[in-house]
Amino acid sequence: MPAYHSAFNGDPSVRQVGNTAVLPINTKIRGPAPIAGDPNIPDIIDESLDLFRANCLFRNFEIKGPADRLLIYLILFISDCLTKLAPSPGKPSPGYQEATKLLSTLAVDTFALPGDAGFPLNSLYHPPASRQDADYLRSYLTQTRSELALRLCDRLYPAEQILGADGQPTGQLGPRATKPSKWWMAFQKRRFMGRSLGA
Repeated sequence: MPAYHSAFNGDPSVRQVGNTAVLPINTKIRGPAPIAGDPNIPDIIDESLDLFRANCLFRNFEIKGPADRLLIYLILFISDCLTKLAPSPGKPSPGYQEATKLLSTLAVDTFALPGDAGFPLNSLYHPPASRQDADYLRSYLTQTRSELALRLCDRLYPAEQILGADGQPTGQLGPRATKPSKWWMAFQKRRFMGRSLGA
C-alpha cells in the first residue's frame, strides 16, 4: 500500500519558497500565510493531521509535488509534538491546558530551515533563494506550526460526550479528557521516513 500524498499538489498557482509550497490555512494566528477562502474546506493542517497516523508507518515517501514537502514537514512536527507530551518515569502526560502551552512554545522555538546544517531533509528540499525568502518561510512555518499545535491538542484531548439517563449520548460535550488519546500517543515512537525535526 503506498503512502498518502497531499491533495494540494495539483494547484499550479501556489507560491513556493525553495521547492516547498506556501499553502493557505484557516487560522486566527497572525502571520504571512494566505487565508483559506472557505473555512469549511480542510486545509493542509487538517490534511497532515488526518494522514499522520497512516503515513508515519512509511520509511519511504515519493514526493509528487511542493505540497508533499509541506506535508512531510508538518507530519514530522506532529511526531515532535507527541514526543514532547509523552510520559516519562515520574512525570505523567500533561493535561489539555499544559499541553497547549508546551506545544505552543515548541511551535515558536528556533528551528532549522531547508539549507541549514540542522535540517534533517536537505537532500529533498531546496533552500530559500534569498534572505527575504528565508525570513518569509520561517514566519510562515512558525504560524503553521502554531495553528497545528492548537488543532493537535483538540484531537489529543477530545471533549467527552455527556450521556443521558438511557446511556445514549445527548449531543452535549462535557469536559476535555485529562490524558492524551492513546490512539495518538501509540504513534509517538514512529518516525516518518525515519527522520525527526528535533535534535
